Amino acid sequence: MKKLALSCAIAGAMMSLCASVQAAEPIDPIEPVEVKNPALVELGKMLFFEPRLSRSGFISCNSCHNLATGGVDNLQTSIGDRWAQGPINSPTVLNSFGQVAQFWDGRAKTLAEQAAGPIANPLEMASTHEMAVKVIASIPGYAPYFKKAFGDAEVNIKRITEAMAEFERTLVTPNARFDKWLKGDKNAITQQELNGYKIFKESGCTICHNGAQLGGQSFQKMGVVRPYKTTNTSEGVKAISGRDQDRMTFKVPMLRNIELTYPYFHDGAVWSLEESVSIMGDLQLGKRYTKQEIDDITAFLKTLTGDQPKVEYPVLPPSGPNTPKFDPWAKAQTK
Repeated sequence: MKKLALSCAIAGAMMSLCASVQAAEPIDPIEPVEVKNPALVELGKMLFFEPRLSRSGFISCNSCHNLATGGVDNLQTSIGDRWAQGPINSPTVLNSFGQVAQFWDGRAKTLAEQAAGPIANPLEMASTHEMAVKVIASIPGYAPYFKKAFGDAEVNIKRITEAMAEFERTLVTPNARFDKWLKGDKNAITQQELNGYKIFKESGCTICHNGAQLGGQSFQKMGVVRPYKTTNTSEGVKAISGRDQDRMTFKVPMLRNIELTYPYFHDGAVWSLEESVSIMGDLQLGKRYTKQEIDDITAFLKTLTGDQPKVEYPVLPPSGPNTPKFDPWAKAQTK
């Protein structure tokens, strides 16, 4: 009995020690999300993949936030309506819930507000909220999904974006090797990866890239020590605040699954993770990393790739007799 008690005491002490070690780290493991309304998530998934929310009937949320490629399109800037070139790199939709705001400049405070933006943006889906509601309401097969999710079949833009946001909230990527290390599995990462993490911390990277998402919780100037040179005209938070001191200030990107979400930075100008590490060290921290340090930090960053969402592709209901006909090649209307 005494041996059993001693064993339990030792085990308890070890668990407390592991918890203390984890608590001391500036990064937290990311956990799966509890689904409270499966019907709302299912409807949101359908709408996330629904191209008829766009003017052309061709572009869906998944077009720019492809769940097969880390929640991005792996393009410098996204392709919008009539092959329009987007003004900024498309951030990942994975682990996007719980950020301080949405979009690079933070103009949307919630996922639902973010979801509403591209629908009416002429460079993206190029529809209107009124048309989006009209289209979805005209498709008979959606009625039972809205009724199950909301209690009745009414379609409005608030419900559309709320459902999409609830689906996106579930798109988390747990079980990254680094998370396993944080939870006590010291064999989950290699010595090189651990060295990279130590450099990452000691350099001050965790001042901005911390918490469960390693970012998304603050806004920082791009080019703290030295200016960042780019031909991209995006002004960052200045476009919202109007203050010149906010020029080139952007939401800190999340580093989860960073090896999948190239190209990097708001302008999508850098395709190599190693190069992005070098640039960030130089411009943000005033550090000129050696090749070995860059390789080590890059190795650490790759341990942040977690389990990708296993999403069963939805079968969307067919258009109804009153559903508008789509013509992707229609000429743009001029006022």
